[in-house]
Amino acid sequence: MAKTAVALIVAAGESRRAGGDIPKQYQVLGGKSLIRRTAEAFLQHPDISAVKVVIHPAHQGYYDEHTRGLNLMPAVYGGTTRQESVKQGLLSLADEAPDYVLIHDAARPNIAQELISQTLSALEQSPAVIPALPVIDTLKHVEDDRIVGTIERKKLFRAQTPQGFHFQEILKAHQEVNDADYTDDAAVAENSGLEVKIVPGSEHNYKITTAEDMRDAQLLLEQQFEVRVGQGIDAHKLIAHEADTIASKRVIMLCGVPIAFEFGLEGHSDADVGLHAIVDGLLGAMGEGDIGAHFSPADPRWRGMTSSRFILHAYQLLKQKQGRLMHVDVTLVCERPRIAPHVQQMRETISKLLDISASRISVKATTTEKMGFTGRGEGILAQAVVTVKLPADVR
Repeated sequence: MAKTAVALIVAAGESRRAGGDIPKQYQVLGGKSLIRRTAEAFLQHPDISAVKVVIHPAHQGYYDEHTRGLNLMPAVYGGTTRQESVKQGLLSLADEAPDYVLIHDAARPNIAQELISQTLSALEQSPAVIPALPVIDTLKHVEDDRIVGTIERKKLFRAQTPQGFHFQEILKAHQEVNDADYTDDAAVAENSGLEVKIVPGSEHNYKITTAEDMRDAQLLLEQQFEVRVGQGIDAHKLIAHEADTIASKRVIMLCGVPIAFEFGLEGHSDADVGLHAIVDGLLGAMGEGDIGAHFSPADPRWRGMTSSRFILHAYQLLKQKQGRLMHVDVTLVCERPRIAPHVQQMRETISKLLDISASRISVKATTTEKMGFTGRGEGILAQAVVTVKLPADVR
């Protein structure tokens, strides 16, 4: 029978050294808070059966906001020290009684899936396992700003998390602690007489403590992403209107905005060339084909469908790939209708659909000086250039 493993994330500190207006675990790094990044890393691991977070009682509002939509166990309130917080977290898991528990700092958001796997695998042979890195700097013993000795570093290691344990044994070890204030759970295990093994840690798995650490984490995150650009082009024919009216005015849809016009746009859906071009740009940046591959014009389900549905589909694909939308630039090519009066509304509409600031969206219009099908008023063309960031390992 497979062993059960729960991740217990410790996020109960007030975290004042990192600066900012809110505790560091709820500060945003690359579009996501530290707590969300850390929780998602464990939720995504196939051998982690559940994730529970220990939080500060005063942070419930922050926690609810930054973990919305995640499949987490109910949070538990921690104590005044880290050791007390972990103990409360372990006690809250007593009814579930998993085989293993991985205890991890919320402020280590760069935890790799491989490190989680290594820790779990090592628990099959040992009651306690932690990732650790050898000390490489020369260590000095200092008193009153004066070096009084050099410390032998060959047997010294830097402890990291997640620290893995057989659940019942680490729970018992924490219950045996009296007044001591241990800064990690390996020390609690050592105090109880448990043998603690190590697995290789990672330099990327450092704990964010200061504002400088946060800046370093941002730089590391940027290195893990690559910029991709997608281009989308769409055109639809102008035709005589049928029965579509808004406030008794005939309209066309352009970039999600209804515009009164004497002609309509022919298409299987609502024929919004602006949104269609953005969809193709998004799909192109991800290498996911074009809009027709996802929403076939031969499929009756999409007859008359609002193009916002297509935009949301492409955006969800981007989020599934852990990508980020950076910028959208749309150009509408037509003699009529006049686009300028509607540009700001178009930008705001696209902004809401793609959950991106309107300052990152450009909508422009131009003509072809009466040349070609747009110049003759036979149709409208749109071109979009979409810039995204995707994890560098996305194929």
